Amino acid sequence: MTTAEQTPGRTREPGPPDESRWLAVAVVALGTFLLVTAEQLPIGLLTSVGSALSVSEGTAGLMVTVPSIVAGFAAPLVPMIVGSLDRRILLLGLMALMTVANLGSTLAPNFVVLVGSRVLVGIAIGGFWAVAAGLAVRLVTPVDVPRATAVIFGGVGAANVFGVPLGTLVGDLTGWRIAFASLSVLALATLVALLAVLPGLVASQAIRPTLLMEQLRNPGVRVGIIATVLLVFGHFAAYTFVSPALQKLSGIDERYVGPLLFGFGAAGMIGNFIAGSALSRRVHRSVLTIAVAMTAAMPLFLLLGQTAIGGAILLIIWGLAFGGVSVGLQTWMIKAAPQAVEAASSLWVAVFNLAIGLGALAGGIIVDTLSLPGVLWLGGACAFLAALAIWTARTNNALR
Repeated sequence: MTTAEQTPGRTREPGPPDESRWLAVAVVALGTFLLVTAEQLPIGLLTSVGSALSVSEGTAGLMVTVPSIVAGFAAPLVPMIVGSLDRRILLLGLMALMTVANLGSTLAPNFVVLVGSRVLVGIAIGGFWAVAAGLAVRLVTPVDVPRATAVIFGGVGAANVFGVPLGTLVGDLTGWRIAFASLSVLALATLVALLAVLPGLVASQAIRPTLLMEQLRNPGVRVGIIATVLLVFGHFAAYTFVSPALQKLSGIDERYVGPLLFGFGAAGMIGNFIAGSALSRRVHRSVLTIAVAMTAAMPLFLLLGQTAIGGAILLIIWGLAFGGVSVGLQTWMIKAAPQAVEAASSLWVAVFNLAIGLGALAGGIIVDTLSLPGVLWLGGACAFLAALAIWTARTNNALR
């Protein structure tokens, strides 16, 4: 495999530390927990926000769509704009922006101001995630990188299992403004923790458009980007409609859907750490296994998920597989571009977030114009194509 070539006169990525800083890793994981909770919390608040600000639930859905799309563009743009700014200062600034943005959501007098605050949330998400995604190589020794990456992305699963449900509960009990205020308080606490434990992270390699384009000439990075687009697009095309799928295809009563989705999130957390352990031994085989498992899980709903038990089992298998996607593909990008981790990571974060929004949009079109089973076939087909792309890199020694 070819890794990112180093252009004469360009400095390399900073080397790994002499000892692992696990406390800093844990605080960065807290940051990813906050990011995903902030991004997805409005899903549980659509009705109350729409009623309070006199907009339809469809319009209120912009609270989710807007930050995802903004994050996709912010991921490569924020590192380019700040140049060689110390990444510790950048992360502190973005967490301060997240604090202010959620305070703006809390105090928003109308929906336009609320959406404006969500734009700021998207900038913070994209910029923070672009840096944090590849931060493990800066905080721990090489042997600990896969496990540290799993811890950082464990915040994603924890947000789905605990953050979003708890935030929704707070909104139901005390009002949606208090839910957003709670996010602001959590962001401030994370800011203080980052200030206390995060070491200086000198950026010896400024992100430039030419450096980003160089990554696309790296075969390993290209495969990682293609696999990310396909897996994330297909997953969200199908998962966005998992509730009606469980009810209509598996015959599961609506009151049991919530606990099952909790189980999906818990399985995702387990899958994240299983993948982190496997990735420390074999990257290519681990990522290929994840893609193959997703290829099987979604279409099998139509064959083996026609009962409540079958649907529940397949949902858990799906959750286990998808739980390894983030840590698996981020580790892939680190291995594929060891001399340009932040540049490759920013591209990865950009396509990841854009694939979320586009996948959900495509799923909605298919459900409205074709059928509900169509999104499960689409998800499985995308995962199959991702598996094929990953398989082509089997001869890449650096990704083994």
